[in-house]
Amino acid sequence: MAVQHKKRINISLLIPFLVLALVFGVMLWQKYHDSRQVPTVPQIQPAVGKRTVVLFFVADGTRLAREARELDPCQDDNACLADVLEELLNGPVGEFEESLPDGTVVNSVVIDKDLAIVDMNSAFVQALPSGSSAEMLAVYSIVNTVAANFPQISAVKLTVEGGEAEQLRHLDLSGPLTPDYTLEQEFPPDVKTEPATAPAKTQKEKP
Repeated sequence: MAVQHKKRINISLLIPFLVLALVFGVMLWQKYHDSRQVPTVPQIQPAVGKRTVVLFFVADGTRLAREARELDPCQDDNACLADVLEELLNGPVGEFEESLPDGTVVNSVVIDKDLAIVDMNSAFVQALPSGSSAEMLAVYSIVNTVAANFPQISAVKLTVEGGEAEQLRHLDLSGPLTPDYTLEQEFPPDVKTEPATAPAKTQKEKP
C-alpha cells in the first residue's frame, strides 16, 4: 500500500511538469513559426511628384495666353479639375492679366465621361466687364484650361448657382462649349468699348 501511494505522488508531481513543458513547447514552436513568416507590411504607394498644368489668362486685354503652373498630386479627376480651376482663380504669377472677375468662385465640378460640368457662383456673371470680348476671354479661359489639362474632356458645360446659365450679355451658354485655341491670337477689341477708328489710327502711326 505504501508503494502505491508513492507512485500516486510521483504521478501527481509529473502532470504539472508535463503541462508546463507542453505550454513552453507551444510557445517555442509559435516563436519559430512567426520567425519564418514574411512580415506583412502595408503597401506604401510611391509619392507622385508635382504635376504641371496649363492655365489660360489674358494677355494685352485682347487674347488668351498660357501660363504653366506646378500643382500637388491629387486623388481623382474631379479633385484634380477642382485644383486646376482653383489655381486659375488665384490668377497669374507673370505679366498676364486675370481672366475671371473678382469674387468668382467655382462651386463644384463634375466629370461625366467626356463632359465637364462646372458650376460657378453668381459673381462670375454679375461682375463680368461689359463687352463680348471680356465674356469670351473669361468663359474660354475656363473651357480651354479644362480641355488642355484633361484630354478626355471634349466639352465644358457652365452653370451658375446650380442652375442653367442660358445667356450672358452676348455669349450663349445654353449648351456645352468646346475649346477655342484661336483665342490665343490677338483679335480686335469690341466696337462698343473702343472707337472703331482706333486700330486704323494705330496702324498708321507705326513706322
